[in-house]
Amino acid sequence: MDSLPSSPFSLPLPDVAAHYLLDPDITFLNHGSFGACPQPVFERYQHWQRELERNPVAFIGRQLPDLLRAAREQLARYLGATADELTFVPNATHGVNIVARSLKLKPGDEVLTTDHEYGAVNNTWRFNCEKQGARYINQPIPTPIQDPQAVVDQLWAGVTERTRVISLSHITSPTALIFPVAEVCRRAREAGIITVIDGAHAPGQIDLDMGAIGADFYTGNAHKWLSSAKGAAFLYARADRQALLEPLVVSHGWNRQNSTQSQFFDYFNWTGTDDPSAYLSVAAAIDFQAEHNWPAVRAACHQLALVAHHRLLELSDRPPLSPESMWAQLVATPLPGRAADYQALWDRYRIIAPIFEWNGIPLVRVSIQAYNTPRDVDRLVDALTEMGTERKA
Repeated sequence: MDSLPSSPFSLPLPDVAAHYLLDPDITFLNHGSFGACPQPVFERYQHWQRELERNPVAFIGRQLPDLLRAAREQLARYLGATADELTFVPNATHGVNIVARSLKLKPGDEVLTTDHEYGAVNNTWRFNCEKQGARYINQPIPTPIQDPQAVVDQLWAGVTERTRVISLSHITSPTALIFPVAEVCRRAREAGIITVIDGAHAPGQIDLDMGAIGADFYTGNAHKWLSSAKGAAFLYARADRQALLEPLVVSHGWNRQNSTQSQFFDYFNWTGTDDPSAYLSVAAAIDFQAEHNWPAVRAACHQLALVAHHRLLELSDRPPLSPESMWAQLVATPLPGRAADYQALWDRYRIIAPIFEWNGIPLVRVSIQAYNTPRDVDRLVDALTEMGTERKA
């Protein structure tokens, strides 16, 4: 087990934590599921909703194209991309669906992933592979993992001459691990394999540079760790791969003439009437984090996450899943017994932290965001200790 850093962490951060709208009577250690939006960002989101209702025709017909372009340009700078390589989507699963439904697989083709993937993404690929006669393969990445290179090597053991696509989480949902996606993308490009990266948990939690990652397609949520309003995500497509994609919904954006946006953007954002306010809130989320020195916030959150991990490991009879270098603000720690032993966590203790079985291992996944405190970790550890004692009785 890695040694705990000795430098003191600085959570809570009152000037940041006070902005979040969470119920103070709960212990919320599950930012990773749906995020939480700070008040200045939420107010900007509501501002755009009001502007839409004041004059829907003028807002959607005249103002919105320029507003969306400005939002994409700011997001592009944040991601190390260009605006024309991005389109907004409601969530990362939607982004994966666009790619999976567009790619023309043949019978016998293989889509390779790992056994650490998100359930909805697994379903997306299985559905489309079954329709096209392709195979979807969850390559095992056993734990404990020794180092990130082991992930690359174990994944590559599943590559065959039939592998057409590698779909991979940047930060895994069940195990919270940061996968070495840039190295996977580099090797895949050399082999002529298309890469699809699910970055649902990455924006706002770790630094991102689309050019350095080198994926063909990358989708990520803004409403999780970047803390925008709910329903805001992006799909990145490298310019030379955009022609592979088809719209899920065919509407005015298809074959649009005289557009001021890219065709890639029109295909996926001009699909009929909807509320773009969540997309427009992304710029406010980026500004909020810039105004509050987010690199320091993330560092403090990471340190408290490691404190939580070490304390929870003291309750466990299993080794950690990986080195601590493969975690950021989200950690997953094995527990003794079964996940069912801990289902009273919410009802009895008002603590929100997911506990589940993954590959036969009971895990608790802990998210640490700017509003969390050492007291939150104390409450979680105390509750799990008490339930563990009852389990043994």
